[in-house]
Amino acid sequence: MAHQSLYRTHRPATFAEVVGQEQVTHPLEEAVKAGKIGHAYLFAGSRGLGKTSVARIFAAAIGCGERDLYEVDAASNNSVEDIRALSEGVYTLPFASPYKVYLLDEVHMLSKGAWNAFLKTLEEPPAHAVFILATTELEKVPETVQSRCQIFEFKKPTRKVLAEMTAKVAKKEGYTLESDAAELVALLADGSYRDALSILQKVVTGTEEKTVSRPRVEEVTGAPRQSQVQALVAALASGSRATALVAIEETARSGTDMKLYLELVLSALRSILLIRYAPDLRASIMAELGADEFSALEEIVGLTKSHITHATLLAFLTAADRIRYAPIPALPLELAVLELFPE
Repeated sequence: MAHQSLYRTHRPATFAEVVGQEQVTHPLEEAVKAGKIGHAYLFAGSRGLGKTSVARIFAAAIGCGERDLYEVDAASNNSVEDIRALSEGVYTLPFASPYKVYLLDEVHMLSKGAWNAFLKTLEEPPAHAVFILATTELEKVPETVQSRCQIFEFKKPTRKVLAEMTAKVAKKEGYTLESDAAELVALLADGSYRDALSILQKVVTGTEEKTVSRPRVEEVTGAPRQSQVQALVAALASGSRATALVAIEETARSGTDMKLYLELVLSALRSILLIRYAPDLRASIMAELGADEFSALEEIVGLTKSHITHATLLAFLTAADRIRYAPIPALPLELAVLELFPE
């Protein structure tokens, strides 16, 4: 595992293996079955969602062999000369496939002149040419290009989907990823399959333990410790302004990423309210959080005079908006506490 990236090892090889992008894979599969292959596709979505993987799967599905698949990094080959050279090569016949497939990654990086040079080829390509343009910034692709492509937008997976995928990969590699550990990996990955597997690789590299716990993920990634989150949540539940402010200050002094800390606090507050007001969700929340964290939150729910209400969640949600511009990262959390407990 130390020598080969998990993302490469577990890259999907078929449409069926692609997780959470059915809105893309299903129509592409149907097009292949019907033999209705377009000449230009535009794959859009944030990094690490599988755009390149799906492009390669689609190329293989229409019979394009390795010698007829051309992958171009448009970020570093973005000049008029680069695109003219590519366009000239488009008209030569494939080596041994029915199609020549051109995958242009980060296509939004092409210069204006390069787009103009590429447009004619995109409008009237030879029958054997298929273009797949991939971008993380769809809005930067000219409308004239978008109108000539079939556009497929890749969605960020939910945290649950990402956690399940990470746990499955860990199992294939001989590890058991505890549910709360998988949940933290998913949170840290911020909607990227690639980042989730990179984090997993970092966590399992160098450990002899076959069961990966949340503290292990916290230790390796530097993520906020569960105890830090619980300290603030417990202080909020008791209505102690001073204790809450101390919890925030101690976390900030430890060098913790306060934005991530705030996300974890929000997640805990949300879970508390769901456990309290939607008892039918208890089983799913326990599966998501793990027994230890669920038990800690359940104790807070059971408090007769818990001060955690929807207003608490709203105050920290407002803090999440403020933290993007705060010169002192802890300040929005402190303001939330002071607004909740002004006296």
